[in-house]
Amino acid sequence: MTPNKLTVAVLGAGTMGAGIALVAARARHRTILRDLDDAAVQRGLDTVESFLRRSASLGKLSQEQVDAALANLSGTTDLQDVAPADVVIEAVFEDLELKRSLFGELDDVVSQDTLFHTNTSTLSITSIAAGSRHPERVVGTHYCNPPQLMKLVEVAEGRHTASQATKRSLEFLAGVGKTTVITKDRPGFILNRFLIPWENNCMRALEAGLGTVESIDRAVLGALRHPMGPFQLLDVVGLDVHKAVSMRLYEQLREPRFAPPPLVDRMIAAGDLGRKTGHGFYTYESTKSFGA
Repeated sequence: MTPNKLTVAVLGAGTMGAGIALVAARARHRTILRDLDDAAVQRGLDTVESFLRRSASLGKLSQEQVDAALANLSGTTDLQDVAPADVVIEAVFEDLELKRSLFGELDDVVSQDTLFHTNTSTLSITSIAAGSRHPERVVGTHYCNPPQLMKLVEVAEGRHTASQATKRSLEFLAGVGKTTVITKDRPGFILNRFLIPWENNCMRALEAGLGTVESIDRAVLGALRHPMGPFQLLDVVGLDVHKAVSMRLYEQLREPRFAPPPLVDRMIAAGDLGRKTGHGFYTYESTKSFGA
């Protein structure tokens, strides 16, 4: 498998899927974005195009680069359309049975040489790979959010992942401009094992009156040199997503630090999910969360 001009299929056209598709198309791979209905596919394609055009307006990409990326990008609702894929990147909802069944369906669609990547951040790679007749080709590739801006990807092998599949995956990721870290097939891998309890503790500090949203974010930005404060990041990720990830880790690890604080449930009940709803810890004029 060469690092250039591959066919890459991304399954799931939500925030993560659209971001991953953008990464692949920007690297000049033929990229197919697939979801279950036309509206979801179109939203994903529109999000990618909006980001690319904004990047060009800011001088971060040339018009030629934008045109090339858009020319390489297409959308579909038909799983058969991903048949030519060299790499399939699954970015659907974090549901084990859904991911397993999807890889089982893909076995009958793509070549036996096709790499299967799962973008899970909380589920076992071994368990997901069990849905495929060829678990040796399934590799965990957890893209940091948002994938079009963040360089890091966590790579995890399942129990039966072949070393050659990992090698090819690392080559592919390097070819799309990613930095990789190898991690074990454990709940939360490296990043969410650290990040989720930290975000929960920041919210607990807010509830305890140790600071305001703004002052806690400023403290983290100024002293820890994070690119985003914890509440800025939570607004990008979405409080609903944060709760889902937190609860999956809590259910597997049974450690109280992974359980989200009551503030999360109150914000979800109020519809204050973050950027995607226009209001979370901050208020936003636009509900787009892609940035540029």
